[in-house]
Amino acid sequence: MDVAIIGIGIHPFGRTEGVSGKDQGVYAARKALEDAGLEWKDIQFAYGGSYHAGEADAMVSNLGLTGIQFINVRNGCATGGSALFSAYTSILSGAWDIGLAVGFDKSPRGAFAIDPTTLGLGEWYGEAGFMLGPQYFAMKIQRYMNDWGISENTLVKVAVKAYRNGSLTEHAWRRHALSHEEIIGSPMIAHPLRQFMFCSPSEGAAAVVLCSSKFARRYTNKPIYLRAATVRTRLFGSFEIFSPSLPTKRAPAATAHASRDAYEMAGMGPEDIDIAQLQDTEVGAEIMHMAENGLCEDGEQEALIEEGATEINGRLPVNTDGGCIANGEPVGASGLRQVYEICLQLRGEAGARQVPRNIRTGYTHVYGIPGVSSVTILST
Repeated sequence: MDVAIIGIGIHPFGRTEGVSGKDQGVYAARKALEDAGLEWKDIQFAYGGSYHAGEADAMVSNLGLTGIQFINVRNGCATGGSALFSAYTSILSGAWDIGLAVGFDKSPRGAFAIDPTTLGLGEWYGEAGFMLGPQYFAMKIQRYMNDWGISENTLVKVAVKAYRNGSLTEHAWRRHALSHEEIIGSPMIAHPLRQFMFCSPSEGAAAVVLCSSKFARRYTNKPIYLRAATVRTRLFGSFEIFSPSLPTKRAPAATAHASRDAYEMAGMGPEDIDIAQLQDTEVGAEIMHMAENGLCEDGEQEALIEEGATEINGRLPVNTDGGCIANGEPVGASGLRQVYEICLQLRGEAGARQVPRNIRTGYTHVYGIPGVSSVTILST
């Protein structure tokens, strides 16, 4: 038995003054229900989460007091993907036939403020300045560039693509394309990463309605099938954000683990993927995640990006909606924003950013702290 996505909804990302994160989640949920031709009373269960904006189950006050099983999920940047994974497995188990996954957030302005003790680290870790995400991302891409010959020009090209794609995306925060010169001229934040190479904390929400595939065509003539959903944590020896030390023997990243299991679950390989949404907290992350998700070998990104392979009209479009760089990162919503975009693309409904060829299989990936990755594989 497969699981189908029959409805999708999104609240615009960015900053929405005067609207709570919960209300943004309610908006996205209602849009997903409308897309599926359903009402809230038809939904048997829900999983939802946010990182900064409160408990998702409070949404029932707005959606309706139906007595629904609604379970809160909180798993860092993988919150949305974890809500989807939970809904997916609930239907696969046979416990339910139709449900909702939703993620929303209203992230504070400025750098994410995290207490190191909540991650099992000592206070010394924060006092030394290591809790700053940009520092970790910079160190990781520095090492990768050195090991695999990735140039600064490639970093810039990823950012240019993100803002150009964002300019074509109705719900994106950053709707203005930026040139190579504007990006390379922006202030250095943490070498080699510049201001316009990072995403920003933001607000937004996304939701999907799922059901058993045997019922899917009751609701839509364009169901999208969820072939795999995985959530995996780090292995000993993998270099992850907020790692207090690094063993001499390296291990694969949590992403590589999640990706491998997703391909096996779906009975597919990287060669079957037509379009991908990859976590791009900054430009280096998109580059490294291409390899960690098996979509290329380490070091091949330089040539692939140079030839335009990851552009909307390329052979493997990546982050067609501008990714986190153009949309910002409301932590609880990012993973489901990716799924929303893949569903639109597979339906052929992505408008100006629609991939201009027949695509059948899409891939999403979110990487969260402290080393957890969520992967989905979807197809028509």
